[in-house]
Amino acid sequence: AARMNLVVLAEDVDSVALKNVAKVTEANAIEQITTRSFRLVGAKPAEGLVAACTAGGLDHVWLPEGRQLSDFGLFVTDMDSTLITIECIDEIADMQGLKAEVSAITEAAMRGEMDFRESLTRRVALLEGLPEDALRRVFEERLQFNPGAEALIAGLKKAGIITVLVSGGFTYFTDRLQKQLGFDYAVANELEIRGGKLTGKVKGDIVDGEAKRHTLQLVRRHHGFAP
Repeated sequence: AARMNLVVLAEDVDSVALKNVAKVTEANAIEQITTRSFRLVGAKPAEGLVAACTAGGLDHVWLPEGRQLSDFGLFVTDMDSTLITIECIDEIADMQGLKAEVSAITEAAMRGEMDFRESLTRRVALLEGLPEDALRRVFEERLQFNPGAEALIAGLKKAGIITVLVSGGFTYFTDRLQKQLGFDYAVANELEIRGGKLTGKVKGDIVDGEAKRHTLQLVRRHHGFAP
């Protein structure tokens, strides 16, 4: 099996916390990778690792030794609460004074209490009659990137990695984010709009978990990447 390296990272790495993690994992050296990331050479999995990282405000990841960014060909990300900080549908609903009802369905779906397709159909139905302008307002006034999202996509593009945005959310947002960040592909649900208003329906097949998997396989095969 490949030897694993422990990589520790944070926006601002606290050196005392870093040394504490090294001690807990019995690492024999700390190598700086970037200003925000460090490799703990010879670190071993340890009971107190998660606690030590949490206490020090550090993220950690085990990576195979010698792993390079150039080993990768494809990056696929979700949109809501992942690339961006909001759930677009909840914010659209807020324009209709229905945020509580819609958020409750969103949360039930996230907890796995309801099939995603059903949850989306029910939430979109509640948006019937809402002017299309509400989508623009959410995009312009409420949509924010999670910290580092823009730098991440720019870095992946620079490394020649194919980028895919695939969302159970809406094309109104994914199309704009694709243009803004330069994603190679973007896939999402299309809200049906008639006479400038939402009909409460989605056009075509619903993009759910299965559709996300299918998108990944499709792009992978199209570019001839190994699984």
